[in-house]
Amino acid sequence: MAGLLKSLVSVSEKAAHIARLCRQEDALFHLLVAEKTGADKNERFVQDFKTLADVLIQEVIRHDVGKEFPELRDHICGEESNEFGNGLGETVAVRVCATQGDTAALLCRVLDRNREAAELLAAAVHQDVALADAELDAVALSIPAEDLAIWIDPIDSTNEYIRGCEDVAPVEGIYPSGLRSALVLIGAYDRHTGCPVLGVINEPFFRRDPLTRRWHGRYHWGVSYRGARLSSLSPPPLRPQPAVVLSRAETAAVRGALAPLCGPRLRFAAGAGYKMLCVILGLADAYVLSEGSTFAWDACAPHAILRALGGGAVALAGAVRGRREGDAAAAAGPPQLLYNRPAEGAAGAQRWANRGGLVAYAHPQHLEAVLAALAAVPGL
Repeated sequence: MAGLLKSLVSVSEKAAHIARLCRQEDALFHLLVAEKTGADKNERFVQDFKTLADVLIQEVIRHDVGKEFPELRDHICGEESNEFGNGLGETVAVRVCATQGDTAALLCRVLDRNREAAELLAAAVHQDVALADAELDAVALSIPAEDLAIWIDPIDSTNEYIRGCEDVAPVEGIYPSGLRSALVLIGAYDRHTGCPVLGVINEPFFRRDPLTRRWHGRYHWGVSYRGARLSSLSPPPLRPQPAVVLSRAETAAVRGALAPLCGPRLRFAAGAGYKMLCVILGLADAYVLSEGSTFAWDACAPHAILRALGGGAVALAGAVRGRREGDAAAAAGPPQLLYNRPAEGAAGAQRWANRGGLVAYAHPQHLEAVLAALAAVPGL
């Protein structure tokens, strides 16, 4: 497990570098956008885009982790199809080739024969990432890799990544939109139970150098397995009055129900992964979403870190229903989200949607307070 954790952190750093690289030249970035259609389209957005950065990062993670851990190779899944359409009407299956030159040649086809851009990306794909992290080196856990599977969200909050707003001001530490909400998410779960056990979140756009105007990132990780809890972070403090972060598209009924509980501490942000990160970092105490517009790849990595810190993530609809019905199991808390069960009767991305919405929380007390406030909302 220590080797797998270090591998996932390392590949997340490579992924973050690629994400930054794809934004450095505006003329290049415009080549890297293709619209999602059909079963891969997120129904929440009128336009939902995937970028070459998304696809390339996903394939880099699959390649690097699968090469080091062959037993995981067939159990690494992500948000994106690896097919990418270029401006010449061709569809290219993006993959990492055996050599940097072969990868550059393949990417050249995707990039409308832009060889300079292709070679730059291929160099990033094939670079070796050296980590100097004593805390990570000290992790000693034994979890058989053959029991695990991995969900990847190569760039969570892709729409914010595409828009590229760099100067959004935070509100109480939370960025309501912009590049800061674009994250790389890699989560491992027990393929038998579906429980998340390991999560890595990389923030490619954490800080911008005021002189060079270049972005620098940071990463976080957490492990929760059979009672063992380890993380690069400390649990956030328990506040008497919770702050809750929501999507701006959240319903008026949910906002109204939470307002008396939170007072002025109701916050808004983009990106499911980023909102869960806000809970992990203690910038918010819970994230509530009443719609089924997040997916396994959005939640797996941050959920694993939350579990490592003593929190978790549950399906909102099921938790509220259990509370209303006086479910005997409610005393032990509502069941956590699982990541190995596709939704019956669904197709495409919807097979892995968190259909009942979700509540991500840092402390069980805040989960109970949120559920109590939402129990009276019709339709939940």
